Amino acid sequence: MVHVLLNRILDIGENESLFLAEESLQDLLDLPVTAEILQEWREDGLNADACIEIRGIGVALHLSFPTEFWLLLTDKYSSRKILQDYAGMWKSKTLKTVQANDREFFLALTEYFADSLAEELLCERCQTSGAIYFVEERIERLVDLLEPVLAPEDRILEICCGSGMATQALLRLGQHPLAMDSDRCDLCLSLKSGLMDPEKCFVLDARLLPRVFPIQSFHTVLGFMVGLIDDFNWPLWKDILLKASSLAEKMVLFTVYTHKEAELIAKALGEAGWKGKVIDNRDSFGIYDQWAYLGTREE
Repeated sequence: MVHVLLNRILDIGENESLFLAEESLQDLLDLPVTAEILQEWREDGLNADACIEIRGIGVALHLSFPTEFWLLLTDKYSSRKILQDYAGMWKSKTLKTVQANDREFFLALTEYFADSLAEELLCERCQTSGAIYFVEERIERLVDLLEPVLAPEDRILEICCGSGMATQALLRLGQHPLAMDSDRCDLCLSLKSGLMDPEKCFVLDARLLPRVFPIQSFHTVLGFMVGLIDDFNWPLWKDILLKASSLAEKMVLFTVYTHKEAELIAKALGEAGWKGKVIDNRDSFGIYDQWAYLGTREE
């Protein structure tokens, strides 16, 4: 499978096949397949005939069996730094060393996983079909809500993006957010419909975001129609929102359905050091984004 950004980083031909050992960002945190492959190679011998090192990130090993392809191993996002223990196996096979910064490498990973998802390589049976239903009136209202508070070209992370309806409002404002959701089917349908940029969306449990990104690595963190929040699931949503908010340098904004949900968010983020307000954003339809919490980080 060809992935333009990863092939470009490795400086290999666009027609050369490349696969990651792991099948998701979450697996890149725990490295279940990578650990198994390395242990097998330690016991039976490495069957790679060439290696490209990505300095400080990982290695791509060229395999000729059962077919010819490059296999990319990285422990960059894992607390298990296991590649260094096996580096001696491929040192003599290293063809070259290339470099990539954190942003370049992450965008290349998102493109890889998004393409794999849309091409149904990561699912046993595809559950997605049909067209996405977008409510134009909702998108227009979000544009009106967001335009006064977003600076041009903000570094934005959108959590819980679903199929990307709210993301369309950000795109219309000239923003290029990094968007994520835990539901791969919603994201897959949006990718197949051409509504999301494969380099700018990914699947992950939002509670794991601080394991992938440094604290305050985005200017703004947004989430639209988070919830529905009730007394039963509030501990889960509180954990999600606090961990996502830790990645924001300046501002957070979350929209919800009810005033009670907005007040719960305001209280939790206030206790975490955010200065914010609840915004009444109700309209006559009374469905989407009726209330919002807008928070700014205390100096």
